[in-house]
Amino acid sequence: MRIKEDNEIKNILKLVSPGTSLREGLDNILRAKTGGLIIIGDNENVMKLVDGGFNINSEYTPAYVYELAKMDGAIVISGDLKKIVCANAQLIPDSTIATFETGTRHRTAQRIARQTGTLVIAISQRRNIITIYKGDLKYILQDSSVILARANQAIQTLEKYVNVLEKVINNLNILEFQDLTTLFDVTTAIQRTEMVMRIVEEIKKYIVELGNEGRLISMQLNELIKYIERDGILLIKDYCNDQADGDEIYKEVQKLSSEELIDLDNLSKLLGHGGVSLVDTLISPKGYRILSKIPRIPTSIIENLIKHFDSLKHVIKASKEDLDMVEGIGEARATAIRNGLKRIKEQIYLKKEL
Repeated sequence: MRIKEDNEIKNILKLVSPGTSLREGLDNILRAKTGGLIIIGDNENVMKLVDGGFNINSEYTPAYVYELAKMDGAIVISGDLKKIVCANAQLIPDSTIATFETGTRHRTAQRIARQTGTLVIAISQRRNIITIYKGDLKYILQDSSVILARANQAIQTLEKYVNVLEKVINNLNILEFQDLTTLFDVTTAIQRTEMVMRIVEEIKKYIVELGNEGRLISMQLNELIKYIERDGILLIKDYCNDQADGDEIYKEVQKLSSEELIDLDNLSKLLGHGGVSLVDTLISPKGYRILSKIPRIPTSIIENLIKHFDSLKHVIKASKEDLDMVEGIGEARATAIRNGLKRIKEQIYLKKEL
C-alpha cells in the first residue's frame, strides 16, 4: 500500500547487489584497480555511439568482464546480462549534453546514460568507487560494510519507534473500549505509524542494496513490523469521514513532508475533521481495526457489522441476539465475536499493567 518511490533505483540496485554475477565482476575490477566503463544494453541507440573495439558475443561471466576491463575501452553487455557484446570500444556521445563530471570515463558514462537512457557503470581507477548512471540518475555504490552499519543503526532506531508506537496504540485501544477517544489520540497514532513506515522504507532500500548479505536485516525487519501498516490503514478507515476513502487518505499521509507530519492538524484535516480542537473533540471508531483482530471473522462480515451498528461502541454493547440479526452472522459467530472482543479487552488491560 506504500506509494512506489525510487522504484528505478531499487531495480538497478537489485542488478548490482552482492551475490549477483554482475556485482562479482564489478568487485573483481575494483580490486584489480584497472577501472572500467560498462554499458548494460545493446539496443540500436547504444550501438550507434560505439566505435572501434571488437565484437565478442560471448557468454557473460565475471571472469571475462574482469579480463576485458584490463583494456582501456568500454564493455557493452546485453540488457539481459547474458552476453558480452563487445569490448575495448570507444564511445562517442553527443558532446553538447551537459555533464558536471570531471574524469573522461565518468563524463562519457553520464552523457551516454542521458542520451540513450540505458544503465552505464563507471568504475574509477584512482578513487576505487563504482558509479551508476541511468538517464539523469546518478548513484554511487557504497561498500557492503558501510550499508550494513547504516542498516543496523536504522533497525535500532526502528525498535525504539515501534516501542513508542505500541504504547500509543495500546492507550488508544483502552480509550476505544471506554469510548473516550479524542482526535488527538487518533492523529498521534497515525503520525507514529507513518514515522515507523518511513524508517521501514529506508531499511528496505538498504536490504535491496545488500543483496544476499541483507537476509538477517530482512528477518529482523519482518519480525518488528508485522501488522503495523495494515493496522495503520484500518485506523484511518475507523476515523475518516464516511464519504472518504481510507486508502486514498493513507496515500495523502505518505505525501506529507516531515515538517507537515509533525503538525497533527494536517492529519486531522486529511481525516475530514479540520478546524476543531484535537484534545477536546471526542470521536468514536467504526471498529475496523479492533474487529479485524478477532480470529476467523471475514472482512465481509466486519463490513456488515459496521453497516448495521455504525460504530464499535454499539458492537461492544450488542447482545448475541443483536449480533445474530446481522447478515452472515449465526449464533456460533455471534458467540465468537463477543468472546473475541472480551479477550482483546483483557489483553489490552494486561499490557497496560505490564
